[in-house]
Amino acid sequence: MAGKNDKELTERALRYDLTIPFARYVAMNYGQLSMPFKRYQMQPVWRADRPQKGRYREFYQCDADVVGSNSLINEIELAIIYSTVFKKLGIGIELKINSRKILAALAEVCGGADQLTSITIAIDKLDKIGIEKVKEELAQRSLTKVQINIIEKYLSITGSNENKLLQIKSLLGTGEQGKKGIEEIEYIINYAIDTNHLAPAIDFTLARGLNYYTGIIFEVKANNVQMGSIGGGGRYDDLTGTFGVPNVPGVGISFGVDRIYDVMEELKLFPAAVQSGTQVLFFNLGEQESKKAFTLAQQLRSKGTSCELYHENTKFDKQFKYAEKKNILYAVIIGSKELADSTCTIKNLQTSKQETITQNDLQNFDF
Repeated sequence: MAGKNDKELTERALRYDLTIPFARYVAMNYGQLSMPFKRYQMQPVWRADRPQKGRYREFYQCDADVVGSNSLINEIELAIIYSTVFKKLGIGIELKINSRKILAALAEVCGGADQLTSITIAIDKLDKIGIEKVKEELAQRSLTKVQINIIEKYLSITGSNENKLLQIKSLLGTGEQGKKGIEEIEYIINYAIDTNHLAPAIDFTLARGLNYYTGIIFEVKANNVQMGSIGGGGRYDDLTGTFGVPNVPGVGISFGVDRIYDVMEELKLFPAAVQSGTQVLFFNLGEQESKKAFTLAQQLRSKGTSCELYHENTKFDKQFKYAEKKNILYAVIIGSKELADSTCTIKNLQTSKQETITQNDLQNFDF
């Protein structure tokens, strides 16, 4: 069996996420980058999963990261990016927030820091297996009944953001890690409210399975759709240490592009124009007419309007059906009368409304 450093294996390795390669890039170029350094990136990544809806072996991620800054304003900005993007896409979301520091504080009162991984792995399954199964798994991981009861109390925290903060302070607010995590969440919630932005919803069950997170963590769920998270991320304050450059703070978020596509398909959010490459079809109604149409089509293209001339002179019905199949929104008709008058008729193929304008005005028409 090939080892992890075997050339036969490593030459064929597939990218698991975009964060680790980004950390490697930052480490390699640390002396040349102006800090804080911000970037976004979109590329395919791979998982060894059993393919099903919302879970693919190959899928696209879009990441946005800031490295070289400890400021929580970066978390605020990334939260606003989430809010803005999904508002523009028309997807109603719940943006959830927690802190790995709070999870670390929970681990401290449940046997020590070495329990953090066991606890987060179990908590991460809460939505899938329920609280009783989580408790069973924690027991199998050698946690005591007292410790499991503390975790159950932690997972039972509900109410408004304000109420949740009161409950978490009572449970974990005495230790250093807990205090720091609570302070960071309070800062982000209050900053969002003070700057008239929607505050993320506190969710202490949010764990995020990746161990490189060290502070605030995010997760995005779409409303009214049975789908896993469509976005997630958080703060990682020593990711570049893996590559020999320690103590470089960073925070980033990720969009699950394929899952977002699935959500938009299910909610029928794609506008008709998105399905169409061509915005305008020039009808072909004769040799001289089509030459004029071809010239006008080039003028529209130079202005950024996607258009085409039907490839042959044939009956109206066939050209209309072609436009319908391709979801083309507008037809421009130049027949013998329009050719003589230097006009053209524009028909909106969705509303059937049509109007006649001069050919000189065509390139200024609002398609």
